[in-house]
Amino acid sequence: MNVALKDYANIEPRTDTLFFKVGAHGLISFHGPNYNIKKRWSAEQRTALMEDPSFFRVSSDCYVNLRKIAGLSDDCLYFDDASGGSKRLPISKRKQQIVKQWMERHSGEASLV
Repeated sequence: MNVALKDYANIEPRTDTLFFKVGAHGLISFHGPNYNIKKRWSAEQRTALMEDPSFFRVSSDCYVNLRKIAGLSDDCLYFDDASGGSKRLPISKRKQQIVKQWMERHSGEASLV
């Protein structure tokens, strides 16, 4: 029964997190495929995470993990497939275009390897 349990207290944001939201007083809410965790981080940790190139700012307080995006449609960003069960975020047309360009650029790089 404990085989599939994950240690959510020690998540690695760059590999485990789909997106995160920055709140007041150093509180960061991490959103994964099947969890939402709030943690209090120092100003240095917060700044380093927000400046990490793996994440892209889609709104004033929300950053998405670019490597976890599955697709874009209906002004939403999907992390699994476009079915009702996947996590999704609303995204502006401007940010949607930037994410599309990033995805196209990186899918081309992957095919060259």
